[in-house]
Amino acid sequence: MSSSVNAIALKSILHKEVHRFMRIWIQTLVPPAITISLYFVIFGELIGSRIGQMGGYDYMSFIVPGLIMMSVITNSYSNVASSFYSAKWQHNIEEMLVAPVPNWVIVAGYVGGGMARGILVGLIVTLVSLFFVDIKIHNIWVIIATVCLTSATFSLGGLINAIFASSFDDISIIPTFILTPLTYLGGVFYSISLLPEFWQGVSQANPIVYMVNAFRYGFLGVTDVSLTIAFSVLGVFIVTLYTLAMVLITKGVGLRT
Repeated sequence: MSSSVNAIALKSILHKEVHRFMRIWIQTLVPPAITISLYFVIFGELIGSRIGQMGGYDYMSFIVPGLIMMSVITNSYSNVASSFYSAKWQHNIEEMLVAPVPNWVIVAGYVGGGMARGILVGLIVTLVSLFFVDIKIHNIWVIIATVCLTSATFSLGGLINAIFASSFDDISIIPTFILTPLTYLGGVFYSISLLPEFWQGVSQANPIVYMVNAFRYGFLGVTDVSLTIAFSVLGVFIVTLYTLAMVLITKGVGLRT
């Protein structure tokens, strides 16, 4: 198939995915802004005033990058998981599988839609945070690279979750029992340097720690982990998850009945 036809197919899937969450923007874009405002009020104003500084910055400024990243992760994952499973449930995915569309186009289309929602929500949360704190930018390129790679990682994760899911309940199991705990233990609200040495080592097994810290470095210039390791972790996850998604779709795992 020519590259122009592939481009049209990719554009069509992307347009469908973006239109899907923009059509119900009150459900997909507004709730994260409200939730994050509550985090700022509770953790920033009420608790933060008692904590004082962390990492050389006031607590509100310290948690802003983590809260933004948490929103990006959650929305990138949930968008692809729900959209792809809905396509399975409605048997729309079968039409794409029999169409002369390469599997990488299908993966890229859904992942691109998840990234679009994740990054857009991240931007909205960033704008909301301006009402609570003056945002500083230490390295804009680190911010852009981290948010794009993280969004792609969790969009791929959501796609794989949807491939294996056999009911709508299945797409909420991993976010509830794995993703949410890892996010809250990923250094969003604290510096892992404050933990005992043993728990610092345990925290380094949490991939979200590297994503949050790399993102925080882009804003504040402080990090608990090496940026080289952080981007290496992101690269490994993207390559691994993309390869797994391609293999699963090619074999028709969970897709063909």
